[in-house]
Amino acid sequence: MHSWPVPQYLPVAGEPVTLRLYDGADKKVAQVRPEGQTAGMYVCGITPYDSTHLGHAATYLTFDLIYRILLDNGFDVHYVQNVTDVDDPLFERAQRDGVDWRELGDSQIDLFRSDMELLEAFPPQDYVGAIESVDEVVDLVGKLLENGSAYVVDDPQYPDIYASVSATAQFGYESNYDRAQMEEFFRERGGDPERAGKRDALDALIWRAHREGEPAWDSPFGPGRPGWHVECAAIAANRLGPNFCIQGGGSDLKFPHHEFSAAHVEAAYGQPRMADFYVHTGMIGLDGTKMSKSLGNLVFVHKLVEQGVRPAAIRLALYEGHYRADREWSDAVLARGQQRLQGIEQALRNPGGVAAAQELVAQIRRHLANDLDTPAVLAAIDQWVENPRGKDSPEAADLVAKALYSLLGVRTFAV
Repeated sequence: MHSWPVPQYLPVAGEPVTLRLYDGADKKVAQVRPEGQTAGMYVCGITPYDSTHLGHAATYLTFDLIYRILLDNGFDVHYVQNVTDVDDPLFERAQRDGVDWRELGDSQIDLFRSDMELLEAFPPQDYVGAIESVDEVVDLVGKLLENGSAYVVDDPQYPDIYASVSATAQFGYESNYDRAQMEEFFRERGGDPERAGKRDALDALIWRAHREGEPAWDSPFGPGRPGWHVECAAIAANRLGPNFCIQGGGSDLKFPHHEFSAAHVEAAYGQPRMADFYVHTGMIGLDGTKMSKSLGNLVFVHKLVEQGVRPAAIRLALYEGHYRADREWSDAVLARGQQRLQGIEQALRNPGGVAAAQELVAQIRRHLANDLDTPAVLAAIDQWVENPRGKDSPEAADLVAKALYSLLGVRTFAV
């Protein structure tokens, strides 16, 4: 599966600052120090049954910032993202709309690519659909069965395969949830605690035996399709190895999805820990409720652009809140993003001196490196816009414009 075009990256003068991120497993901020020259980053992708909304955009722009800072720090980034193009929500939406589920998935993947291109987000080098990765999942399921980490339920009609929560001694370290929290979220987020034949209510499905009316693929354990968590586990491990730098996604993926994805890899390869950092973004709300497909309270990226909103203004609006915080989207938030972009571009026409520009770029780097503190970044930019900046210098405008574009992904007229 192809991704989308790579945006331009303009080197920024000055000293980079080492990135520090909050790791949800260890519950602390630490320096990101990839082994070698390349940082591996896996971010869970979309289930393509609806268009890219602002909740998606906030998540993917967070990891775009991480990508940009790692580039500024002198690292290459091996970015992998999946697409869950085989899943119950996709089938249900296609049936509701009277369309083929493959056609629905393809159309929404195309919209997602278009939105990411509009926002000038760096694309993954490996953009992998679940359909493409079935053979990899089959191989991983086989490993888990072979070493006793998975089992087949005793059901002649539907011999589904489950991974055991007891397969790794460290299970639970990623989310830090207790058993009661795990049970609550497992039930809410696609788990099947009442499935007869499971050894533990929390055991996760890794191979769903074929049901009539569902797509299926051949495997040594019979026809069926992948479970959700094992899909990401296989795609990540086969491209980044069983241990890599950053695993990311929305906070609603912390459990069960990220916990089990890590557990599957760790059980199969004997790893104590799949990722060095588990990074999760907060939820975007609208009118006090989390923005989600199931609720239908969505604001779409491409709709905003069609209305004349510049992608740079969308970025600035989303940067108003910290990436880890749950936050609200509103017309007022968007208006502030648009006003901020207008103020920046006015200031770039009279940019002041180089010293003030250099100080602004240093502050942008420092705040971004501090666990992506975008509110502090915007405060520094506002101060630069509003305060006297000295005698105008074209070099100052060039420096600020490049920093805004390369470090924040904010395109102005000056680049």
